[in-house]
Amino acid sequence: MDEKSSYISRGIQPEGLSRAQTLIIAAAAGLSVGNIYYAQPLLDMMAHEIGMSSAGIGLIVTLTQVGYGLGLIFIVPLGDIIDRRKLIIAQGLLLATALVIVATAGAKLMLLAGMGAVGLLAVLVQVLVAQAASLATQAQRGTVVGTVTSGVVTGILAARSFAGTVADLGGWRAVYLTSALLTVVMVGVLVSVLPRQSTEKNSEAYIPALLSIPGMFLREPLLLFRGVLALLIFASFSTFWTALVLPLSAPPLSYSHTQIGLFGLVGLAGAMGATCAGRLADRGFGQWTTGISLAILLASWSLIAFLPFSIAVLLLGVFLLDFAIQAVHVTNLSVIVALHPQKSGRLIGGYMVFYSIGSAIGAIAATATYSRSNWSGVSVLGATFSAIALALWIASLLPTTAKRPARISECSRE
Repeated sequence: MDEKSSYISRGIQPEGLSRAQTLIIAAAAGLSVGNIYYAQPLLDMMAHEIGMSSAGIGLIVTLTQVGYGLGLIFIVPLGDIIDRRKLIIAQGLLLATALVIVATAGAKLMLLAGMGAVGLLAVLVQVLVAQAASLATQAQRGTVVGTVTSGVVTGILAARSFAGTVADLGGWRAVYLTSALLTVVMVGVLVSVLPRQSTEKNSEAYIPALLSIPGMFLREPLLLFRGVLALLIFASFSTFWTALVLPLSAPPLSYSHTQIGLFGLVGLAGAMGATCAGRLADRGFGQWTTGISLAILLASWSLIAFLPFSIAVLLLGVFLLDFAIQAVHVTNLSVIVALHPQKSGRLIGGYMVFYSIGSAIGAIAATATYSRSNWSGVSVLGATFSAIALALWIASLLPTTAKRPARISECSRE
């Protein structure tokens, strides 16, 4: 029985989400996910104050992603079993606490532990996506998920600009204190906006639901294919954004953190254009939207490699990179949520584990590669991740796996 049928069986008529509710959830999702990315333009400042080497600063981002991955596994699926509204409120308050710990950290161990906790609790963003998908009516689900995903994309890309500007004004600690305050305000708004759910509990136990996630991905080629693509594209994404601060902050460029953060606005423009990917997937073009976007992603690295020789060419590459990655990501989410809407928490949690693994791999590999091979090595690394993803998509078109793309297109129309 899906969630809508369950409501009707209990005499509750689902009304879906209003435009205002959808936009507020989208804004909350963007604020939540931004906490994962604030550190990227601040790595040199944080490392200098805490006393970490340049080769090891990628550990800050990596531990955040590790925490995020654990949250995806153990927290997001809870929303399919307990009152997701209460889960959202509790997560928000705990996230604000973790942000304060990071902002007041006086030693490396405390900072790393705090960043891990921020990553763990920042999966609030995926609980919000799942909540939006479950509260939406079938007729509006695509639009609602697309709008909330746009909020997530905006939060990811605007985070660097926000962090850079606030850090230049008040230091990197001010970034996390400000975010903690905004998170508390966000929880207050969500308390008044999110509709209350029935007190009837799901009969499914937590551990069996948790253990069902790997089986879902192993049995369903569509989910596994989309998960592997997520791992590769976000490894490419993290490779670029984690390493970018290193050449931009060093001579001869010596950009301020505000200037470095503004690079995120270029990516934001590309991501806004990528929101059409969800609509294309709904019309049955998810497979080809994915392939074209992966080709654009690979091409973007040939432009990104021009740093530091041409900032204009680099900016074009940033635009294409974020456009392509978000187009694939939006298509992925559209496809998997449509597959089993009543299990949206588990599907999104499982899918985003691939995302988190890819981001962690990209972060630690990017800083290590830059220390050995400079920006040219980083460009080769990012292009390699992108090329593997494109090769997998091409392989999915071969006769031996011809059924897989058909299932992807079929599911994208559900």
